[in-house]
Amino acid sequence: MNNHYSVFGLFLRSNLRIPGLTPKPETDNSANVEIHLGVSPAATDELPAEIEELTYASSYTAESGEPLLRVWKIANGAFLRLDYFDGNQFWLNSSGTAVWAVWPATQSLEDVATYLLGPVLGLLLRLRGVPCLHASAVAFGDCAVAFAGSEGAGKSTTAAALASRGYAVISDDIVALAEREGSFFVLPAYPYLSLWPESVKIVYGAEKKARSFSSNYEKRQLLLGENRLRFQEEQTPLGALFLLGERVEDPAAPFVEALPAGELLVALVANSYATNLLDKNMRAREFESLGRVATSVPALRLRSHADGSRISRLCDLIDEKCHELKLTH
Repeated sequence: MNNHYSVFGLFLRSNLRIPGLTPKPETDNSANVEIHLGVSPAATDELPAEIEELTYASSYTAESGEPLLRVWKIANGAFLRLDYFDGNQFWLNSSGTAVWAVWPATQSLEDVATYLLGPVLGLLLRLRGVPCLHASAVAFGDCAVAFAGSEGAGKSTTAAALASRGYAVISDDIVALAEREGSFFVLPAYPYLSLWPESVKIVYGAEKKARSFSSNYEKRQLLLGENRLRFQEEQTPLGALFLLGERVEDPAAPFVEALPAGELLVALVANSYATNLLDKNMRAREFESLGRVATSVPALRLRSHADGSRISRLCDLIDEKCHELKLTH
């Protein structure tokens, strides 16, 4: 039995249910992406190992010393294979229209979904030419406001805090952009937030219990509907960007800083998603797209205080700046 889902503007058809996603009714439209869980692509089963080329190895390593992720180009790029340290494997075809996944008995479908709904679909979007930022986004009136930054910068925590104030979440961790008639739109992702336990405590209090994604993943899944939080299911024009800088001990924090001319594009490229896995042509197209973002979307650098308990003041500041930009809640 096929399962159908809508994410990032794509219509997925999967042979198995995908934990964390809400099924959608089947439409007359064919699927953009076919998901094959529990099987590898038949086209690669008989291929000799010599035609595999290692194109990426993560600088982060497991306790054994092996990279957390290796990416292989197969058959001159007809497929990419992602090998994770825990035995999870994913294949993507070059057009970004199909994904295959296999996993060892020590892993669960929930474990597989944490990869599939994060880095795997993130890479698939890039293969399809969709520019993606390492960011989270909420709806602020009729516009989207995105929070971009490196790992641990507070993207999801900021989105969660704003969600608790009534803002609708559009996307978490990956902000995929669609360009139409000179404007950029944020594509809706999943109806949940992915938070570290400490972030759940900061935003919602020590008594709040959020479910685990899986027994092997420390982050918590905060389902929006179950917590009376809103999810924006429509594509939303990008109205502003906040670049999350390093957290500081400055008593004046949180505060915003203007971005010097030309620095925004550099920051956007640095915070684009899965850039290490793109070829030079993809990088060139990405640079052009992000250049148009930099010239059409207002942006500020946001400095948070190292003390997470100041999250309310951070939200006040974001609200104030968005009103100055004439975005209305």
